[in-house]
Amino acid sequence: MAPVVGGGGWEELREDREEDVAVSTKQPRGGTRGAGSSDEVDDIVIELQETRNTDTGLLGKRGRGLLLAGWKRGFGALAGGRRHHKAKDTAEDRGNNIVVVSADRRGTGGGGGVVAGGRPDEDHDNDAEPPWSGEYRVYKRRWFGLVQLTLLNAIVSWDWLTFSPVSKHAANYFSTDENTINWLSTAFMFAFVFITPVVIYVLHLGPKPSIVTSAALVLVGNWIRYAGAHSKSENGGIFGVVMFGQILTGLAQPFVLAAPARFSDMWFTNRGRVAATALTTLANPFGAALGQLVVPFWVQGPSDVSSMVLYVSIISSVCAIPSFFIPAAPPTPAAPSSETPKVSVRDSATILFSHMEFWLIASAFTVYVGCFNSLSSLLNQILQPYGYTNDEAGIAGAILIVVGLVASAVTSPIVDRTKAYLLAIRIAVPVIGLMYLIFIWMPPTHDAGGLAGPYVVMAVLGAASFSLMPIAIEFMVELTHPISPAVTSTLALGGGQLLGGIFIVVSGALKGSEKADPPLNMHRALVFHAVVAMVAIVPPLCLGLFGRADKVSLRRVRSDERVPAAATQAANGSGGGGEEMA
Repeated sequence: MAPVVGGGGWEELREDREEDVAVSTKQPRGGTRGAGSSDEVDDIVIELQETRNTDTGLLGKRGRGLLLAGWKRGFGALAGGRRHHKAKDTAEDRGNNIVVVSADRRGTGGGGGVVAGGRPDEDHDNDAEPPWSGEYRVYKRRWFGLVQLTLLNAIVSWDWLTFSPVSKHAANYFSTDENTINWLSTAFMFAFVFITPVVIYVLHLGPKPSIVTSAALVLVGNWIRYAGAHSKSENGGIFGVVMFGQILTGLAQPFVLAAPARFSDMWFTNRGRVAATALTTLANPFGAALGQLVVPFWVQGPSDVSSMVLYVSIISSVCAIPSFFIPAAPPTPAAPSSETPKVSVRDSATILFSHMEFWLIASAFTVYVGCFNSLSSLLNQILQPYGYTNDEAGIAGAILIVVGLVASAVTSPIVDRTKAYLLAIRIAVPVIGLMYLIFIWMPPTHDAGGLAGPYVVMAVLGAASFSLMPIAIEFMVELTHPISPAVTSTLALGGGQLLGGIFIVVSGALKGSEKADPPLNMHRALVFHAVVAMVAIVPPLCLGLFGRADKVSLRRVRSDERVPAAATQAANGSGGGGEEMA
């Protein structure tokens, strides 16, 4: 389609229904420019339209995040003698997920353009953006934010399982029963679901506002919990106050648990995003492992519960305070996809509602997150009726998580380089389902086989689950690009928290009675977990089948790879200039 020569103020967009794009023109203040001028700069707006045969949608009102780029007849020199790097290819390769528009709002012959895929220079009216030459770059300061996000994810998970490893002692201290103590974990998960819409909005603004919000809630929630646990009441503590503090820490979790994909999208290239997401996401279960290992050593009886809560509050404060000082965003984009306009939250919901591939992977992901959360919360109650001690049950939980972390440390870099997301998912999902099935018969083996059976199953389950988690999160981002990672990751993780809370409640209802053999066993709860986990195997195995192979293409990776070679080299740190402190 031929562009219309532009100059001064914007006219309304007009649709081209055949090509599903809209062209916005500018008329010069002194009349229309001559079509034969060799130096004229044509300005166009290509706004993403929802096509009839794809899963993409509108970018939203007011241009919905337009990228700025100069466009000249023949794709030659920009005004003022600048070269436009592959403007045509950039416009085409971004296809259904990017918008292109010129930056020269003044209608002059120089200084207004930018490199394709880039941000405007200092002459453009967007003064909030730093001057940028079009070079993609990563910065050392990203590690500070990554470490802080990792610490917050670890400590918020420790907060979640503060009382579960010593549920009997906690029940005695608060003069209640174990099912009531379980509600501390359940309320924590339901808080995630309650705050999900706010998380999506805040995280859509950027990772720092989300991280700072979480840090504030962690600080307040932990010290309220300590106030309730330390209160000198007849029952040893005020359970209602502790529950209120626990809910606040539960509200903190989604702001950091859903942030890794958004953070890695902004700060890392496609050669490091899976590993960055893995480190920060898997810190969450690592914190749970620390809690399961450390808390039983601190609590030898009901009287130790108050001191334990104090120790956790101090550690939480140390981990949370640095969050207020992390950088908000890199000075320049790490990769083309980092600056791709993200679809608005409202349009994202519309698109995802009918995005079959997203739901195929998200359905299994939410089930397995729910099963993992439920199993982690109830592991002591699952094993103790068969003669396992608190320490042995804690070690089982630690094996589940530590082996998973090691496995993910191996698989994530491999997937980062090979981009074999779909293959990794098709391997991990059946293994996870089978491990939940086999675990039904493991707790009763304590007397005959000792600890080997449960520990081996926990190791394999942890390896498969932890390998799947960051890969699935990143794969959902790839399938739905340019929808913000804030939306996909928050919805998937929120669904997992919701199911986790439901599974805990259902498991409590399925718990054996005092007259059962053994008393208070959770055999029926394990059967329930296994059935749900086996059913969840089916949807991910259907990805790319039935003539939908084109629907599982890596859209974000494709966007990053179709940029000038110089920009790609700079993003990957080649030539010594890609990694710098700024």
